[in-house]
Amino acid sequence: MAQVFNPSANSLARVTLWGSLLGVVLVFSVLELYVRSPYATDVGKPVDQPVPFSHQHHVMDDGIDCRYCHTTVESSAFAGIPPTQVCMNCHSEIWAQSPTLQPVFDSFQSGQPIPWNRVTNLPEFVYFDHSIHVNKGVGCSTCHGRVDQMPLTFKTQTMQMSFCLECHQDPARFVRPEDQVFNMAWTPPANQDQLGRQLVQMYHIQSKISCDTCHR
Repeated sequence: MAQVFNPSANSLARVTLWGSLLGVVLVFSVLELYVRSPYATDVGKPVDQPVPFSHQHHVMDDGIDCRYCHTTVESSAFAGIPPTQVCMNCHSEIWAQSPTLQPVFDSFQSGQPIPWNRVTNLPEFVYFDHSIHVNKGVGCSTCHGRVDQMPLTFKTQTMQMSFCLECHQDPARFVRPEDQVFNMAWTPPANQDQLGRQLVQMYHIQSKISCDTCHR
């Protein structure tokens, strides 16, 4: 009986099988890189706003504390978006005729809030409480970066689960003294390992990595 397959078919079959496996691995690797890339996560991309608000100017130049605008960051899950009245506390006198601030003036006159665009927008299936983190020594800049140096605000972290788990698995690497939480320029000292462990005990921080901690 004549041979149906040439002996080289064995080599072709092996190349095809291994090539297919390599192709699957390559596809998943590319997808993994894509979902974590700035293109997909918008890291580093300034978000357009109705008014070109500069955190750099208000924080660095004017010395305004985060809590002046984000009033509920220490007491609730949501940090809070300031009502137009907060803006007008200053801008009823400063730059009161500026065309750039016309949306602020219109909002104040009409009573309709300014439609600010979220910079950091977590999925609905993720629960995050600002107050818990702030009161446990997690600084604003840990998640939001040096907002005080941003003329236009942008994300500095992907806010993906791997980013959150990095801190939840070893909080001692990231916590800081409570009086430094709102200090955007704070950097970990040389003895952060020792300091972090002390703060973890002092603030009764638990390393929570179970699913229902964030997914409720």
